Amino acid sequence: MELSGLKVAVLVPCYNEEAAIGSVVADFMRALPGATVYVYDNNSRDMTVERAVMAGAVARREPLQGKGHVVRRMFSDIEADVYVLVDGDATYHAPSAPEMVQLLARERLDMVVGTRVEQSDLAYRSGHRFGNAALTGVVAMLFGNRFTDMLSGYRVFSRRYVKSFPALSTGFEIETELTVHALELSMPVAELETPYGARPKGSASKLSTYRDGIRIGLAILRLFAQEQPFKFFSLGAAVLAAIAVVLAVPIVLTFLETGLVPRFPTAILATGLVILAVLSLFSGLILQNVALGRREMKRLSYLAIPAVGASG
Repeated sequence: MELSGLKVAVLVPCYNEEAAIGSVVADFMRALPGATVYVYDNNSRDMTVERAVMAGAVARREPLQGKGHVVRRMFSDIEADVYVLVDGDATYHAPSAPEMVQLLARERLDMVVGTRVEQSDLAYRSGHRFGNAALTGVVAMLFGNRFTDMLSGYRVFSRRYVKSFPALSTGFEIETELTVHALELSMPVAELETPYGARPKGSASKLSTYRDGIRIGLAILRLFAQEQPFKFFSLGAAVLAAIAVVLAVPIVLTFLETGLVPRFPTAILATGLVILAVLSLFSGLILQNVALGRREMKRLSYLAIPAVGASG
């Protein structure tokens, strides 16, 4: 698609999506005329690749299993000015893509997230709606409240976002990493509501509500420790100190009354917890400086690539 001379690539990670991939490719080729649609197959055991090629996509393979691996490979391989990332399950609204791309280019943004508006009661599996809201709320509390649908798989990126993104996740937690990367570097971002439908017959979700929910939660915790270590270790220090105080208060009161310390093991434990709390606090201070240096390097890498339409 030529949008003020911009080269647009549509990226579709896939695993066993033969029932849906043909319509996904056709819909996005129709919505974004001239764009190249890339389908990256992740060890499918069905006809996903053949159906994608028949529909007109460029099909490639990524042998390392997991959506995070596929996104990392796509971001590394493909050269474009604007990238449209969408799942291959035909649940996302292809006609919304031009508006998302135009918003990104017009406002010189780095990411536009397609927030899902359900068109069917079958669009969300049981538990997914609550899990998404809960995890989005946690990320908003820890990193900033700029997104309402953190786990959406429908996004548009600038080149400087894609080429500065470290992509360390391996599975479905990749959406969390995509979100936190933008928040931590204070990138210009936006959301756009898009219709969200049910999967076509014969297509099944690969997301496990509990297993992947736990993995996403752990990813949030990991990113919190990496990006904001002082807050993370300060919370740990506060918890350790609070436990130490609870253990120490009866001992101190007994000592004031009798002049004796009858429970030496508890006193030693309380003292050890205080020492650990102090160590945790100073660890957070040291690691915060490391995190700031790492963030500066990521910011410089990001700024080394021109913004969308930055020639003017």
